[in-house]
Amino acid sequence: MRFLNKMFGLSLMLIILLGCESDKPIEVSAEDYHKAVDKLTEIQVHDIFSPPVASRIYAYSNIAAYEAMRAGNPEYKTLSGQLKELKPVPKPKDTTGLNTRVASVVAFYEIGQKLIFSEERFGKFRDSIFKNWEKQNPESFKKSRDYGLEVAAHIKNWMSKDNYAETRTMPKFSLYTDDESRWQPTPPSYMDGIEPHWSKIRPFVINKANQFKPIPPPEFSMEPGSKFYEELMEVYEVKREINQLGDKSEKLEIAKFWDCNPYVSTQKGHLMFATKKITPGGHWIGITKIACRKDNADFDKTVYAYTKTSIAIADGFISCWDEKYRSNLVRPETLINKYIDENWSPVLQTPPFPEYTSGHSVVSGAAAIALTDIFGDNFSFKDDTEVAYGLPVRNFNSFKEASREAANSRLYGGIHYRAAIEVGLKQGQDLGHFVVNNLQLTESSDDLASK
Repeated sequence: MRFLNKMFGLSLMLIILLGCESDKPIEVSAEDYHKAVDKLTEIQVHDIFSPPVASRIYAYSNIAAYEAMRAGNPEYKTLSGQLKELKPVPKPKDTTGLNTRVASVVAFYEIGQKLIFSEERFGKFRDSIFKNWEKQNPESFKKSRDYGLEVAAHIKNWMSKDNYAETRTMPKFSLYTDDESRWQPTPPSYMDGIEPHWSKIRPFVINKANQFKPIPPPEFSMEPGSKFYEELMEVYEVKREINQLGDKSEKLEIAKFWDCNPYVSTQKGHLMFATKKITPGGHWIGITKIACRKDNADFDKTVYAYTKTSIAIADGFISCWDEKYRSNLVRPETLINKYIDENWSPVLQTPPFPEYTSGHSVVSGAAAIALTDIFGDNFSFKDDTEVAYGLPVRNFNSFKEASREAANSRLYGGIHYRAAIEVGLKQGQDLGHFVVNNLQLTESSDDLASK
């Protein structure tokens, strides 16, 4: 009898302990979110998404996560009514046991998986994390997962109406022209111009694609002494300077660091294959992670930072691509090969779309303004985003300093004229300020930046 009583007591204690264990909240940290974003970046590199499409993937995934997160934190305001055509997101019906951080990560993975090709690979990574959370608290996980999926379904419905699907069936960019000022495909793959209809994608915050229409590029002229010709020769001379200095050239180092071209083709014999790289938007998403970690940002602020930055980047691409296919300007490589040196090649491989304005400049300018609004000016950081691609760490005193270097890297790389860089950077900065001023996610950005 004593043995039975003892066993009953032990069983009762075990039940009580298990019950207490199941009441514990699931532990979700900012690092869990960083891992999710990193995995999405890894998959994008593997699947070779173009820079504009990659920006769309980041934006929708982070927006879904943000809306699920803010359901548990009244400090953050909903994006509905602020982003174009986004209707109010469903509120949780029952908050008992609801973990909005779990819901946030669930929503992120659900949207991310919808927008990539390697769904199974992404899903396996997600499932390994979700199984661990489910073990911690099955009831809370189920409720949180269900709410995350509900938010994701709402975002999917909104996302499906942004005109992306329609642009998939629109005609390719016409290349037939006798006007030598117009863009032509460049070596080595001579690809068609990518995403010629991207300006038709619904913006997130800006009113329309041409809201920040820049001044026109310098008038095309191959007459020595003309502004256009001088800018062309500057590209040629920078490459000569880099050749003279070789590996000692900092301009070469900067160009490589900010390459971020997912379309780099390498030819060996009769074979041509792609060298997979991060996109320019992906690089700034990486900088967002670096800033969050240095700032010791909690989960909610981390989601907020990724969301605001990815929205600025996405609208930046819509604005930039609107101008690219309007001005439709020829790349330096085409003209230098034709008029100056047929054997000349740029430091970086020329991306497959028109020259003006510089995408790196626009997107970097926009992202830098968003990040400065979140973390403050003079926020120094060590940028190790490109270490995974065999490049060293670079140090910056501020996001704006990094954006200026990213912009100038396109001249050093031989793929942009100076006008596209300087005008593009201003275009991105102006757009970034508009996004920051018209997207109120907290009661006070200054208060949040100090946390």
